[in-house]
Amino acid sequence: MKTIDLDAIQQAQETLKGVSKKTPIVRSEALSEMCRGDVYIKLENQQHTGTFKMRGAFNRMSQLSPDERERGVVTASSGNHAQGVAYAAQQLGISATIVVPDEVSKAKLKKLQGYDVEIVLGGGFDEVEAKAREMAKVKRLNYISPYNDYSVIAGQGTIGLEIMDEVEHFDTIVVPVGGGGLISGIAVAVKSLRPSTEVIGVQTDGSSTMYWSWKAGEVLQVEETDTLAEAFLGGVEPGSVTLDICMAYVDDIVLVDEQTVADGIRLLWEEQGQVIEGAGATSVSPLLKNPERFYGRTVVCVVSGGNIEQSLFDRIVSRT
Repeated sequence: MKTIDLDAIQQAQETLKGVSKKTPIVRSEALSEMCRGDVYIKLENQQHTGTFKMRGAFNRMSQLSPDERERGVVTASSGNHAQGVAYAAQQLGISATIVVPDEVSKAKLKKLQGYDVEIVLGGGFDEVEAKAREMAKVKRLNYISPYNDYSVIAGQGTIGLEIMDEVEHFDTIVVPVGGGGLISGIAVAVKSLRPSTEVIGVQTDGSSTMYWSWKAGEVLQVEETDTLAEAFLGGVEPGSVTLDICMAYVDDIVLVDEQTVADGIRLLWEEQGQVIEGAGATSVSPLLKNPERFYGRTVVCVVSGGNIEQSLFDRIVSRT
């Protein structure tokens, strides 16, 4: 796929029929009251593998030729995209090699080990992508990018179509941002059909590469630090198509602090009974941090995943 548009996202939706789940959208009474409006939450933590990532991975891998399928695929991921590729590989009968950071979440690694894939430790969060691409060249494998691929982006964009099918009108959609694949797909879908909708991306102070790159209009190398949103770590590779899409379709990207992310995890558990990882909870964080910005508006927050270490989750919800 050479570009991304509404037609590509609608084709991806057809490809994913019977494969991905149409995840629920629920109203948050607490956030609605706080913002004096209507706030809905799209629960992608209830997707296969506990995250939205299988949508893009399956859409991309379903397009491989017979020869490409025979050679197999390789990817780099801190955990969620890895599981998406592993799940798609299992469904499509394709062999997969997954390069993960040495410090990958134990919860995500354990889930990944449940698939018949080759797992390779690849160093730091900012090193795994280069290692996977090198393996693709040497072993003639097909590299499946977590975000820098139009077919992957189209798969993630199906979330936007699902939201518009269920919520008749919304003013704003808030989306977590790592490499930008999720918000790129959703923004193209939403802006194509409802161009007046405000699209807001969220990153944390510790993983802010897309935030600063979006402001600068070019991919920057930004130092990353420990963050509850560890799924965001790894930066954005030079030349990524997601930056151009974000520049064209995203209205704003905001940063939130770690405490507000923790508050979001806790709110989603206490109100909805949902176990959400840090990256997933960032979508409700701007509403907690600055509810006045959303007064009187109808807002949809995309909760992107729920793969969190149990011990970390327990500490956050118990405030210890």
